[in-house]
Amino acid sequence: MPTLYFDLGSPYAYLAFMRADSLFGRMPELAPVLLGAIFERRGSGSWSQTPARAERIAELHERVRAYGMAPLKFPPGWPGNGLYAMRAATWALGQSAGEEFARAAFQRSFAAGEDITGVPALASIAEQIGLSGAELQRGVASVAVKDALRAATDAAWAAGVRGVPSVRVAAGVFYGDDQLERAAAG
Repeated sequence: MPTLYFDLGSPYAYLAFMRADSLFGRMPELAPVLLGAIFERRGSGSWSQTPARAERIAELHERVRAYGMAPLKFPPGWPGNGLYAMRAATWALGQSAGEEFARAAFQRSFAAGEDITGVPALASIAEQIGLSGAELQRGVASVAVKDALRAATDAAWAAGVRGVPSVRVAAGVFYGDDQLERAAAG
């Protein structure tokens, strides 16, 4: 079973997530990871903080058009601190609602342009998919969820993940939305 590594703050991960089930025939196993920790380990950060930002955003808009998706809308202040969002995704995965939570969060972030980095917004997403917002709030503060996200990020790094989206198929890791078709074929 392929594994899709993602961070809810990545527009490329959004594009990969929204296309994955059709390319693979079903949604790959989901692995929420903290992209900031991966950036720290690889010694480089996001393109969103470089002079290439405008060019990369234009390229993302072109990909969205090519994929036939709704126009991309960036949340105010993007990128924000995604720590709570990724803890929430980890918590939702533990509630057997990882795919539903990630889909709703990605759509609210990159299709609606909402800031999902705060716990109240994340609790609202949980309630939208039938989970308890109060339980999400407790979950994102719990040691168990913090440890699970850290362990998942460590495991991703050990597996060769150097950014998101990445898909692991058998021993191969395919990094980037533009590699999704290759991953699905491999």
